[in-house]
Amino acid sequence: MKMKRSFRGFVLGVLMLTVSVLSLSTASSAQIGIGISVRIGPPALPVYAQPICPGPGYFWTPGYWAWSDDGGYYWVPGTWVIAPVGLLWTPGYWAFSSGYYGWHPGYWGPHVGFYGGINYGFGYGGVGFFGGEWRGGAFFYNRAVVNVNVTNVTNVYSRTVVVNNVHTSFNGPGGIEARPTRQEEEYGRERHTEALAPQREHERTASQNRQLFASENHGRPAITATARPGEFSGHNVERTRAAGEPYRPARISPQETRGSSGGNRGFNQPARNSGSFNDRATARPESRAATNNEATNHGSRSQEAGNRGQMSSRDNLHNSKPSKQEKQAPKREEKVNRSQAKAEQNRSARQERR
Repeated sequence: MKMKRSFRGFVLGVLMLTVSVLSLSTASSAQIGIGISVRIGPPALPVYAQPICPGPGYFWTPGYWAWSDDGGYYWVPGTWVIAPVGLLWTPGYWAFSSGYYGWHPGYWGPHVGFYGGINYGFGYGGVGFFGGEWRGGAFFYNRAVVNVNVTNVTNVYSRTVVVNNVHTSFNGPGGIEARPTRQEEEYGRERHTEALAPQREHERTASQNRQLFASENHGRPAITATARPGEFSGHNVERTRAAGEPYRPARISPQETRGSSGGNRGFNQPARNSGSFNDRATARPESRAATNNEATNHGSRSQEAGNRGQMSSRDNLHNSKPSKQEKQAPKREEKVNRSQAKAEQNRSARQERR
């Protein structure tokens, strides 16, 4: 029995090391890809439970809304993946700016950087990550946040965190108005590794399932989370418990919503969209978190704006430019005001001479 356990541990260690080497071979500095931007915002994040962790070395990557030109937004279920040793996953996020929603891709790195202040749950409450930590070459799981079986996973601890029931899925006006801290900006300049091959394949498989498209499920995907990448059936698949917010169908086709794209393509061909956002509060772990998507926000930076979800900003499909007449209107008004003022001065002067 001891020999079997030792051999199993040896195989797992070799596998994790192999994943780390292959992952680091695709590493890049700071930003990993720029691509799609669209004129309608993503649905709210659905409420769901987390599948149990398959075993040591697996790392949770939360679900998110991705984009397809053929069908619009579709849900990529959250899943457990074997993590590169010593690295943490920073989730991607949508951000609204200048009339468009752009996708900022996720990445692996030594620290968790800025992910838009989005409350993805299960350790990702909007600021940092509190679902676990690396100690040497082993990953330890926070039982207060993630779903682990202590019989299969012995590297555990318990540290309670603040719970915030917010399901807004994008950053910027009308959503989570947050900007990166100075520390997160430094993390953003570290050497990063793009999404692993199993993650990319997981997303591709999701894009082929019509039940995962928002136009079909109205914000309630048939599958919200899986135990492993690509496993879209079986007893370890989690269903949606509730939609995060009422669903608002798009008024235009996916092809009509596309903005300009350019730069390098990454993961799911994301887009970077910069903007000015408000400062946010610092993280402060306190009370025990829930085990579903409502869990774990480590601060108040989402504020009341986080609950507004899909607002009128996403219906603002473009910024209208002022016409020539509108531009000249202020000058005409100023000229009239000057004429009136001069006439008033003349009348006053005549009255004084009398």
